[in-house]
Amino acid sequence: MGTTTARRSTWLESLGLLSVALMVAGPLLAWRRILPGLPGFGLYALGGLAALAVAASTLVASARKRPWGFGRALTLPAAMAFLISMSGGFGAPRINDFTTDTADPPRMIRAAAVPENTGRDMAYPADWAALQGQCCADLRPARLPVAPAAAFAAARKAAERMPGWEIVAVDEGGGTIEAIATTSLFGFKDDIAVRVRPDGDGSRVDVRSKSRDGKGDLGANAERIRQYVAVVETTR
Repeated sequence: MGTTTARRSTWLESLGLLSVALMVAGPLLAWRRILPGLPGFGLYALGGLAALAVAASTLVASARKRPWGFGRALTLPAAMAFLISMSGGFGAPRINDFTTDTADPPRMIRAAAVPENTGRDMAYPADWAALQGQCCADLRPARLPVAPAAAFAAARKAAERMPGWEIVAVDEGGGTIEAIATTSLFGFKDDIAVRVRPDGDGSRVDVRSKSRDGKGDLGANAERIRQYVAVVETTR
């Protein structure tokens, strides 16, 4: 092995170890709430991208029957884990606000008053409706064959059952519920608004979920809405 090749191999070994360390440190520091969620995720993503690059180089070296050490070997499972963890967000638009009613989204009143949202426009961007439709046309409200009062009780009970949700405002007269969802690993906080209205002989439960961090959400808010609607429709 030539001097240049040896130096490159040593550099890739070090980069491989560093990439795996970042993939572990980012989530760990965020989970322990030592770092905010966004920087923690940033470290994880940076490490994952580096692991992908080193893993690709390692596979090429293997095909050419060149030796590689422990650091580069570690990037193979690390890169696979990174791809799997990010696969749910592939193809998702770079938006972080989703709703079951894009024409008249539930309003976020309590969320607009918290310090973390000071200065932010909490209205649902009208031009995001088309982007949401491209990825998540399946998002729909829950429709219940009961009066609004009973539907509201079901909506509230469902919100209480959702993992990571904290109900922060309840207006039974107005048919609205607001909550905050905190992700367990990175500690991201997303604001949620639920609205119950009459719908023919029954009721309609709309929901909106909006991230406080980032420009995209890797599909997290849309999936939260799907899960909540499913729980509402099976809650009595």
